[in-house]
Amino acid sequence: MVNFILNDKDISTDVFEGTCILDFLRHNQRLVGTKTGCQEGDCGACLILVGEWKGHLISYQSANSCLLSLGQVNGKHVITIEGLNQTDLTPIQQALLTEGATQCGYCTPGIVLAITGLFFNSSHFDSAQQLAAVDGNLCRCTGYQAIKRALIRVCQQLLSTASSLNHSKIERIAWLVEKQIVPAYFLQIPQRLQKYQLPAKPITTEMASVGTFIAGGTDLWTQPIDTSQPLIYLSPDKSLKGIHIEKNRCYIGAATTVEEIKNSPIIQAFFPKMTAYFKLIAATPIRHQATIGGNIVHASPIGDLTILFLVLETTLHLNSGHTQRTLALKDFFTGYRQVNKQPHEWVESLSFSLPSKHVLVNFEKVSKRTHLDVASINSAIQIHVEKDLIQQLHLSAGGVAPIPLYLAQTVNYLSGKKVTAATIRQAVTVAQTEITPLSDVRGSAEYKRLLLRQLIYAHFITLFPEQITLEALLP
Repeated sequence: MVNFILNDKDISTDVFEGTCILDFLRHNQRLVGTKTGCQEGDCGACLILVGEWKGHLISYQSANSCLLSLGQVNGKHVITIEGLNQTDLTPIQQALLTEGATQCGYCTPGIVLAITGLFFNSSHFDSAQQLAAVDGNLCRCTGYQAIKRALIRVCQQLLSTASSLNHSKIERIAWLVEKQIVPAYFLQIPQRLQKYQLPAKPITTEMASVGTFIAGGTDLWTQPIDTSQPLIYLSPDKSLKGIHIEKNRCYIGAATTVEEIKNSPIIQAFFPKMTAYFKLIAATPIRHQATIGGNIVHASPIGDLTILFLVLETTLHLNSGHTQRTLALKDFFTGYRQVNKQPHEWVESLSFSLPSKHVLVNFEKVSKRTHLDVASINSAIQIHVEKDLIQQLHLSAGGVAPIPLYLAQTVNYLSGKKVTAATIRQAVTVAQTEITPLSDVRGSAEYKRLLLRQLIYAHFITLFPEQITLEALLP
């Protein structure tokens, strides 16, 4: 049985736990305010909010219901547009109306929920953070200027009264009720939700040998699911989540979400530009669900996180229930969508050595859209230069081979060399011998070879602007 709270209603259902929440809402509960759109997490028409009790507080995040299963909301609070209904329009709904920020209205429920989620999580944010709240919502007929005006209007209206507040998550809910952003029943949700909290069952070898592992599921739920196998949800296992430092290494649990990594003070302290890199990786609702372990095990040749963590000399920690082993991330990929992992094994965590202050890191990505799109190709670099010589270097590229590629030959060539335009041009020549790009919808093989050259150039121009210029690199 799956048990959770849906708006103000307790739900206990024996519907297959792999059923898409979007389908359950519309067909089983007849809550049709949640719309069916792309069913790939791109449009935001199906957006909901999901609240989770975390021991002492309740945390709400936006999520694409088309990429979420019943099993993933077990013990949680699911909010649809119907769950926000009150006698009058909420301030968010009123702002959208006042600014004429809706035409057909199909996308509007998702936008209302996305903005509502913004106020659940902060009372202090800038304009960029405000717009990021709706970065997973598309509106093809209204246009975006009216939506932006509505967002600015409601933020100015509400944040002017919250600027001096420093309240906890629980106190914030009371403030949201006071401002009529959410109905009064939200005040009882934290207490009601605690009764659903049960300890997660530890994963066993027997379970793993017959089941299908589910982490974030943001790619898995776009494909047909084998209903004959049990589903093993990794995210409830707290041992698979979190980021910590131990003996000069950073450890990240495999079920840690992309957004949690993006916002981690530990990650930001050692990689100040990491937040900017992560803005190129999916939309906020997807980052709320997608996990680092899922991104790696999925083994996509263009997996953004995989490409980035390849240059950090990342080690994977795997568990079979009986034995544990470690493996270098660059040795994990054996072929297209194939990895060095037994069916009964799962990735527990990954780790990497903390970089010194002299180490530089850069990530580059080219896609048809700057944001919210998969890469045509992507690339990352970690480099340490001392006394004008490259002392340490790691370089990766995605979209140019059947696997996320560590450019070993190029690394060997550059090691010990000076950072000069001539050296970099020759390094590009070496890199071209390592890659085997294919022509597909994201570009021809020739185009991808050109892109890799440009991204390698971009790494050095970005990190060494005083020594390397584009003019010096071009013939």
